[in-house]
Formats: sequence, structure tokens, C-alpha cells
Amino acid sequence: MKKLSLIICVFNEELNIKPLAGQIKDALKDIEFEAIFVDDGSTDSTRSEIKKIDDNRFRLIELKRNYGQSSALQAGIDHAEGEFVALIDGDLQNDPADLPRMLKMMEDEEWDMVAGVRANRQDGMFLRKIPSKIANYMIRKSTGTKMKDLGCTLKIFTSETIKSITIYGELHRFIPVLIALEGATHITQTDVNHRPRKFGNSKYNLSRTTRVMSDLILMFFNKKYLHRPMHIFGGIGIVTLGIGIIINLYMLILKITGHDIWGKPLLLLGILLVMGGIQFITTGIIAELLMRTYFESQQKRPYRIKQIHSLGKE
Repeated sequence: MKKLSLIICVFNEELNIKPLAGQIKDALKDIEFEAIFVDDGSTDSTRSEIKKIDDNRFRLIELKRNYGQSSALQAGIDHAEGEFVALIDGDLQNDPADLPRMLKMMEDEEWDMVAGVRANRQDGMFLRKIPSKIANYMIRKSTGTKMKDLGCTLKIFTSETIKSITIYGELHRFIPVLIALEGATHITQTDVNHRPRKFGNSKYNLSRTTRVMSDLILMFFNKKYLHRPMHIFGGIGIVTLGIGIIINLYMLILKITGHDIWGKPLLLLGILLVMGGIQFITTGIIAELLMRTYFESQQKRPYRIKQIHSLGKE
């Protein structure tokens, strides 16, 4: 088994391939490694540049179309054969020279994950740094994951840790949260070098903000209520239904005492709250059934055992 599998997802990064491959060879010259380029449907000469690398330690996974970074990462993870698995961007902003030090931390201190923190980030202030800081703060507060820089791709995991999760949609930003849900709590961070982009165009834009917010809601639900969805949907439903019933009882009393209640906004609100409460409770019941199907169909358990100790003498 190789010591390290390095996964590099690329999309239209033709000018970055050759220098990145050279930097990887220099940085990992004393480490038995494999480097897996995952081409996420590039429309330029990225694939051709990767195929020019004359080194059997490098591999290319060519996806049929552009699936997005999360799916590309998952493809690389599925084919990684190393004892440890590292993720790195293909735009030369992450520095491969940080990898030996991070790998040594993994081995010496037995971490599940060592994540990079871009200490001197070389990105624009208003379009990259400020939105990133806000997003990191919201994710930390919502999920309880104490990571400074969730947007930094440069990370190393044990193979068991990273293969315990499946990355869907655009959940690559939430990998630390996902592995924590699977019981990997022995994680740490370290400052890493971050370089300005020299070639190609950034794939980042502000449209990602809404996707991050949507994923954040999903992560909050997974962390707090995955094993008990009825507690959130049922709780909201009971409160909503209760308020609706109180309003409708009040309107009934008005009707009995001779007041005209037809068309009043309060009557419509009461009816909507009753219907909404019933729907929330029904959604909670359906979510409970789906949760049980999810765990039982895969023979999963709603807990993770760290270690079993035998006590006493034979």
C-alpha cells in the first residue's frame, strides 16, 4: 500500500498542470505516493497536459461531463489506495511543500484529519475573504465544528476517515462536519502557505452564497436531528397547530356571539396555521420512516464505538 494518495480536482487548468506536477514530485520525493488528477469535464487542454506527465505515480480520472467539485472529489476518494489521503487544489494556490509536514503530524500524533488554514490568504478582500469569513463563522456556530478555514482544500485524512463519508451536491465545504458526524473527532489545523493565482480564472463567484446557505441548513439538520427528525418537524407542527386551534376557537366564540367573521385575516391565518401544523407533523412522521429505512437498509447504527475495553483478569 502506498503511503499517500493525493487527489487533485481540475477544471480548465491547462497552464497549471505541468508546474503543479513538478512541485508535487519535488515535495514528495521522499514519500511513496500516488497523485490522482480528476478532470471534471474540462473544455480546454487540461486532459492533454495531464497525459504528458511521464510518471507512473500519476493517474488521470476523466469524468464524462462537469459534475462539480464534490462529485470529482468523491471519484478521486473512491479510487485512492494510500494509507493517507490528501486533497489539494489544482490552481497552484495550495503549496505541495506543506504536505510532508502535515503527513508527519498525522503519523506522529495519530490525527483523523489535519486541515490547512490559509494564514496569509492571497485573494480579493471583498469577493473572497469577507464572504469566506462570514461563511466560516456561520458554519462554526451552526454545526459546532471549530474550524478556522473550511474553504481551504488542503487537508490530509486517514483513508478510513475519508472513505467513511460520501460527498453529494456541493458538500465538499463541509467535509470536516461530515467526518465528525461519522465519529472522527480527533482533528486539528495548521497554517499553510497560500499563493496568488497565476494562470487561469477563478471558478468562485458570489452565486455560491445561496448554495452554501442551503448546504448549511442541511448540515445543521444532519448534526442536530438526523436521528430524530420528528423532534424538529413535530415540534414546529405542534406549536403551529396549537396556535391555529386557539385562533380558530377565538373566531368560533366571536361567531357564536353574533360577530361577522367571514373574510377576516385572522380567520384565514388560523386555518393556514392548522393546515401547516398538520403538514409539519406528517412530514416528521415521513422523515422518521425514511431515517429508519436509511439506517436499517445499510445496516448502519445511530452510534459510533470508539473502543471496547475488557476489564478485570481472567
